[in-house]
Amino acid sequence: MTSETAVVAPKARDYKSDYKPVWCPGCGDFSVLSSVTKAFAEIGTPKENCAVISGIGCSSRIPAYTSVYGFHGVHGRALPLATGLKVSRPELNVVATGGDGDGFSIGGNHFMHACRRNVDMVYVVMDNEVYGMTKGQASPTTAPDWDKSKLTPHGTGINPFQPLAIALAAGANFIARGFSGDPNGTAKLIADAMKHPGFSLVQILSPCVTFRPEQKDWKGMVRPAEIEATSDIGRAARRLMTDDGFNTGILYKGSRNVYRPALEESETVAEVEATFAL
Repeated sequence: MTSETAVVAPKARDYKSDYKPVWCPGCGDFSVLSSVTKAFAEIGTPKENCAVISGIGCSSRIPAYTSVYGFHGVHGRALPLATGLKVSRPELNVVATGGDGDGFSIGGNHFMHACRRNVDMVYVVMDNEVYGMTKGQASPTTAPDWDKSKLTPHGTGINPFQPLAIALAAGANFIARGFSGDPNGTAKLIADAMKHPGFSLVQILSPCVTFRPEQKDWKGMVRPAEIEATSDIGRAARRLMTDDGFNTGILYKGSRNVYRPALEESETVAEVEATFAL
């Protein structure tokens, strides 16, 4: 008689590292970290087949707080790094993480082309409409009349970046918005994004209670979107262009072909060096 070893389903804690997060007390990113690890557990991908890639900023510290493979890159470059990893190792579950400054300012060009390229990966953006790590400057998603920054004491006077509408126009295949105050709902959004083929954007409203204390009011402003997720790009465009930024849930699910380049046999380092020999 033989005995079979029971398969134990992974738990969210299995994907967390032993490092203690150093975010400010009350930061929404604590909850987002929990949502990311819960999503990994729901999908059940082994840790050695998961990777979290980030740039620079408060939210970009997430790779250190997970126990999967991770890379903390330079400012705005999370998406090209994550894209290269996913293309070369398509079996991996690749998640890029970052904030509104890192992703939509210095990384804005990479963001648009990652949407256009449509590689099968997830981009989780913690949006608090401020540069928190550098002490409270206006970010690309900051409202034009926010006047609490010493750099823009009269507000920016510039219309905020619209990440979901731009993602749709650029070709993202899955677009959703969550709220850090709903960690279970946000975890499900991230898991759904992991399951959907192509480039998935999950914007998470993650209050910065240190430099934007008024964002505590977001808890009473967010609500589930009244309309079901659509695969019609025209309907999605009208919806996102008239959205007030507080509807949560899956807002678009597309069916574009995923970019999967054929992988050829790799050259050795010696062979590459030989091509540069004089």
